[in-house]
Amino acid sequence: MDGPSDAPPKSSALRAAKDIGYGSVAGIVSKIFEHPFDLTKVRLQSQVLDAEARFTGPIDCLNKTWRNEGIRGLYRGLPAPIVGAMAENASLFLSYRELQDIIKRINHQSIDEASSMPQIALAAAGAGALTSFLLTPIELVKCKMQVQMLVAPIPSSSAASPAKLLGPFAVLMSVIRNTGIRGLWLGHTGTFIRETGGTAAWFTTKEFVASVLVARRHTKLNDTGGLISAAPRELRLWESAVSGACAGAAFNLALFPADTVKSAMQTEAELRPIAKTAGKAPPPPSFFATFKAMYRAQGIRGLYAGCGITVARSIPSSAIIFLIYDGLSKRFN
Repeated sequence: MDGPSDAPPKSSALRAAKDIGYGSVAGIVSKIFEHPFDLTKVRLQSQVLDAEARFTGPIDCLNKTWRNEGIRGLYRGLPAPIVGAMAENASLFLSYRELQDIIKRINHQSIDEASSMPQIALAAAGAGALTSFLLTPIELVKCKMQVQMLVAPIPSSSAASPAKLLGPFAVLMSVIRNTGIRGLWLGHTGTFIRETGGTAAWFTTKEFVASVLVARRHTKLNDTGGLISAAPRELRLWESAVSGACAGAAFNLALFPADTVKSAMQTEAELRPIAKTAGKAPPPPSFFATFKAMYRAQGIRGLYAGCGITVARSIPSSAIIFLIYDGLSKRFN
């Protein structure tokens, strides 16, 4: 066993590696589960500014996607979200823990001391803000891939070959060629708002619900005279899942319109292309201009397009994330 002088740096590095590993595994599993619902959400969000809607709702969108594109259609654009889920969850859990430690040091607290809810919210918001810079380019590629079939030309005869759809790398290079590196962060304002506020809601809800569940179990054991283990406040896996499910709903309900505007901005070029003027492409849409246009088009309802199915899929998805993350932490720590 290492001596005390060697323990902190090694322990810190090992903890960071575990945060990255556990977060990545949790992200991959949850993304595979939720991708068809995320695709539905993006397609519903992207049609808010259309003169005529392609889909009447989430069930209609899922049915038409299944009939027209099959299982591959439901998972169109999956590679980018897989990478995004790994980056998002690894970054979130790592930066969240590190920011908590920084806040404690600033307040002259012990690292082992429990964080207060305001400290958790601040650390979570900071983690979300940092993660948004990684997520925007990945979500840009994902959203563009998810609407390709909506604008692909239909073959004139059964003998005609279907339109070739671009893969994630081709979409990425196309964005860079047309708009430069900066174009990869189109819609970043929406991602930043969503991740900062949403992640604060995500972690605080999870920690609050988890603390309530553990305290309730502890009180019940005391009242009934039951056997209390050496670590009575250790979170059980079902408690991780329940608190994670509540956190998933809180994340998406917090600032959903920001995500809607972001998706509309990132699919604008595909769904509503504007001709070049004097050989130059028009400037990309701004966040606030798109927000106002969507509000004028369909009001609050348009800004919450796809919210129902997003919340419905985020509840089990977030439960999976925390179940896996906390489970791996408990097993290997």
